[in-house]
Amino acid sequence: MQWETVIGLEVHTQLSTNTKIFSGASTTYGAEPNTQADAVSIALPGVLPVLNKGAVERAIKFGLAVGAHIAPRSVFARKNYFYPDLPKGYQISQFDLPVVGKGALTIQVEPLSGNAKSYEKVVRITRAHLEEDAGKSVHGESQGVTGVDLNRAGTPLLEIVSEPDMSSAAEAVAYAKALHSLVRWIGICDGNMQEGSFRCDVNVSVRRPGEPLGTRREIKNLNSFKFMQQAIDYEVQWQIDTIENGGKIHQATILFDADKGTTHAMRNKEEAHDYRYFPDPDLLPLDITPAMLEQVRDTLPELPQAKQSRYVNDLGLSAYDASILTASREMANFFETVLAAVPNDAKMCANWLIGEVSAQLNRNGLDITQCQITPQQLGDMLKRIADGTLSNSGAKEVFRTLWTSLEAHATASSSATADLSVDAIIEAKGLKQVSDSGAIEKIVDEIISANPAQVAEYRSGKEKVFGFFVGLAMKASKGKANPAQLNEVLKKKLAG
Repeated sequence: MQWETVIGLEVHTQLSTNTKIFSGASTTYGAEPNTQADAVSIALPGVLPVLNKGAVERAIKFGLAVGAHIAPRSVFARKNYFYPDLPKGYQISQFDLPVVGKGALTIQVEPLSGNAKSYEKVVRITRAHLEEDAGKSVHGESQGVTGVDLNRAGTPLLEIVSEPDMSSAAEAVAYAKALHSLVRWIGICDGNMQEGSFRCDVNVSVRRPGEPLGTRREIKNLNSFKFMQQAIDYEVQWQIDTIENGGKIHQATILFDADKGTTHAMRNKEEAHDYRYFPDPDLLPLDITPAMLEQVRDTLPELPQAKQSRYVNDLGLSAYDASILTASREMANFFETVLAAVPNDAKMCANWLIGEVSAQLNRNGLDITQCQITPQQLGDMLKRIADGTLSNSGAKEVFRTLWTSLEAHATASSSATADLSVDAIIEAKGLKQVSDSGAIEKIVDEIISANPAQVAEYRSGKEKVFGFFVGLAMKASKGKANPAQLNEVLKKKLAG
């Protein structure tokens, strides 16, 4: 390799509190501009910030989830810079004493191209600090005019800073996805990237192997994993081309143009000293007691990695299945509700969720929270497979019927309800398997009697002929014969 890529991420996670970090103003998304900008948000003279306890608890929750050090005492600072959407002329943040210290996140990297195998990697987290968001400049509302909406000013953020441990777009995307899943899993952020709840800044540099770190450029405000991958790939190649053509990389803040697929400089990158950080005199240091730590720890759900291990070790699922089923807390909850109906068939439950259910959701552009079929209904259907009432092909027909019926019912203007139970569909469509051993034996006897030549072939050692008999038997039973019973009877009868 002629070049190495070095990547670190700074992720701004909007915390899921109902009010702002230093005031009681609402954080609800989508309100009319400046209707949620209270006296603290717009920095009227004489106002004082009051720290939101819920924001602190969410920061602690994240720190515990990544095994990080939680500072017994942290300090809020004023980060000074001037911008139209920053009314105070400074942002309240944390600098040298953040609430969350060093931690780590294990990620599963799926290469973006080629035949390379997936692999596991640990990305170190440097820190996570609390801060307030700025407002938003709104361009183009009227010709030649930029408006300022301060609804977002003061919204609580947890900025999560990684070490420069990633060396490709695939690793950066995997880390961002894992972080996105985790903050949603533990309930500290809704993860809505379109609304700006989860925004990534990516620091990218290149170097020759063995050389010191190169000069980094920071790609700001990426709110799409696809755009992140495209931006990193373009920026890496641009830096390599620039250096190889005799140019020099200058530290800068840059933006990604999704339409052109290119990056371009926004401004020179500021250093910490440019912001003139100093402790905020209006806010006391934040002291976190051991009792508060334990109180927050008690609210943590089982984390994705622990759940994955349990699925593999206790349920016998593959690591791949376990990773898919824990991609979101909603998916894991769905799976466990289904599993409660057929507790001894974890693999069958996993196969249906990862296969048929996920395929249908993808076709409809939905996620698991929007699934037409409830986990209880899917569990009822899988019980009918387990007890021999339904074949797999019959179950697929029940699934399709149930989905389309529920979909139609949801959009129908009539308030009338139909019987959409699994058993009712099986009965109405005549999908119940024949499990009567006497009936199956009668079918098999007739087939053996009518095909002596094939019977002789099978008994002479040509076992492939067995499929011929299975096909005839299934046809005679109109596809309703229980396959396991049919195979058992056939083998017994053909053995002579």
